[in-house]
Amino acid sequence: MCGRFSQAYTWAQIHAFSRPIGLPEGGGNLRARYNIAPTTEVQILIAGEREPELVSARWGLVPSWWKKPLRGMPATFNARVETADTSPMFRGAFRARRCIIPASGFFEWTGEKADRVPHYFSAADGGLLAFAGLWERWKSPEGELITSCTIVVRDADDWMDRYHDRMPAMLHPDAFAAWLDGTAGKDVLRRPPPALQEWIVARRVNKAGAGDEDPETIAPAGGV
Repeated sequence: MCGRFSQAYTWAQIHAFSRPIGLPEGGGNLRARYNIAPTTEVQILIAGEREPELVSARWGLVPSWWKKPLRGMPATFNARVETADTSPMFRGAFRARRCIIPASGFFEWTGEKADRVPHYFSAADGGLLAFAGLWERWKSPEGELITSCTIVVRDADDWMDRYHDRMPAMLHPDAFAAWLDGTAGKDVLRRPPPALQEWIVARRVNKAGAGDEDPETIAPAGGV
């Protein structure tokens, strides 16, 4: 699974990251966030009507057919790759509304529930990670239009399995365009992920949203 991640980059960095799909230049300041929790806003890359766009979305997908209030939604911040194309919650988005979720890194925990140790994972080369995602637009009973998304997750590879049995499905740049336009199959989600690095961080991240705007949130704990 992936229940917490970070997005901390400049517009120049996100533009370079998106080069395979051609995100237009320009843009204002981007808010750096270091402990993003489900149901909060994240940034996603979508195909757009004419060209790729970087837009905000609620992390926790709400399918367009959902008729109840938002507070009644089950947890949909992750979509399992095994069922993303068949689950009623995700299959419509899998067919027609895919996205790329840029990430500086993500968190997982080891140890017993009462004494969980948080680990931070990022690209070994210091670049951004490209989480495969799905997105939707939903109109609430009150008439509010909400864009939402989910991160596709897969079985952990041998390296990640030491920490958790699941991990985000990460796209390589040569698959960006095909993922967004829907021509890529699940095989691109099961390719070996980019090389990762890991370190232990302070336990305050065990609380959702704690230190979200503080870069020390992802710093090695105690000089680890």
